[in-house]
Amino acid sequence: MNSLGALIPLMGMSIPIVAIVARHRRRMAEIAAMGLATRGNAEFEAQGHSLRLATDKLQQLEERVRVLERIVTDPASDTARQIEALRDMPTPAPRVSIAKGNLAI
Repeated sequence: MNSLGALIPLMGMSIPIVAIVARHRRRMAEIAAMGLATRGNAEFEAQGHSLRLATDKLQQLEERVRVLERIVTDPASDTARQIEALRDMPTPAPRVSIAKGNLAI
């Protein structure tokens, strides 16, 4: 019975130590989860940016395909007339500006 009496104070002292260790582990897990969430948000934003770029590029390509389809499906005489109309347009004079000693055309 004497050895059991010595274990009771040791058990009483170990309970706060176990509580401190458990709280520390829980906080470390929360910090790790926040770090993963932050990294996840950054990756999500990067993917969103890539998606927007891909969408813009897709829209540009679709517009180019529409133009090419219109060129291919229009009668040749109509296309030739449009090209000649573009050639007949007057070309604007080049603009020259001098700013701070630099010549810009």
